[in-house]
Amino acid sequence: MSAYVGLDVSLKETAVSVRRGGKRIWRGKCASDPKVLADLIRARAPDAERVVFETGQLSTWFYHALKADGVPPICVDARHAKAALDMAANKTDANDADGLAHIAEVGFYREVRVKGFESMLMRTLVAARDQLLKVIVQMSNQIRGLMKTFGLVVPKSAGGAFEGHVRRLLADNAQLERIVLPMLDAWRGLRMQAAKLDGQLRAASRLDQRCALLMSIPGIGPVTASSFVAAVEEPGNFKSSRAVGAWLGLTTRRYQSGEVDYGGHISRRGDPRLRGLVYEAAVVILTRSTGESTLKQWGVGLRERLGFKRAAVAVARKHAVIMHRMLHTGELFDRTAGAAVS
Repeated sequence: MSAYVGLDVSLKETAVSVRRGGKRIWRGKCASDPKVLADLIRARAPDAERVVFETGQLSTWFYHALKADGVPPICVDARHAKAALDMAANKTDANDADGLAHIAEVGFYREVRVKGFESMLMRTLVAARDQLLKVIVQMSNQIRGLMKTFGLVVPKSAGGAFEGHVRRLLADNAQLERIVLPMLDAWRGLRMQAAKLDGQLRAASRLDQRCALLMSIPGIGPVTASSFVAAVEEPGNFKSSRAVGAWLGLTTRRYQSGEVDYGGHISRRGDPRLRGLVYEAAVVILTRSTGESTLKQWGVGLRERLGFKRAAVAVARKHAVIMHRMLHTGELFDRTAGAAVS
């Protein structure tokens, strides 16, 4: 008879529960290390059919390490598992592991596709670059605020021009200079490191044919293309191109009960960073793109009827659909093609 294992993973320890024949036969804890867990599962449940754990920071590492060690891992959406886990009278790691083992036994779960390490490396590169850019902006704003207190207003500028303005204004204020210049040096160092990551990202996108394909779309640059390819991985992961818009949280919510039936704002499910990038690309199409295309004409028509924000969301959703379709067919973006893509 097959056994079913539930893992409640935390940073230091993992609670383990093993069920067989509708009953719990063992539970305990061990270190949060896939090798240790694999040895424990082979000892306590050598005939394990499913090993279920929730999505989390360690889920990618656990999934691939356990799979490589011959354990059948299944990663489930934490939001979907929550309803079953909340049925326990007390919220403990051991009870959560019991609930996950029960879910594994009855098969009442939705498995999450766990990305490969190559895709995660690209996502990490994009995230690290974005974080540095945010810190750079925060640092420059902090320098402006400190100097403004003493009547030194830095003109609107960026890059080397910003540094030149700061040094010029501090030339006659030695006391403030000793405070601000270390921050300015840190700001310059952050810009250098961000430039290195930006170079890595651009080099990777040039070497990837899929990224080059997506960058033929107006408004899609190396960051958006790389992020989309890393998130989607294989076009076959989606049943249809239209499903990508919903996966990114760009479709409207719906509430229906009895005679009540209405739609709301977009669901905002999925990757918020990628959703933001696709939305920015849609804004570029509507405001800055110079070349004419059927997609732009469609978006401009929506803007006149529905307003800018709704039109931008619609174009962003269409962007996601088109990009997935292009990855599937391998064809470059056709400016004259119709906006409706299935």
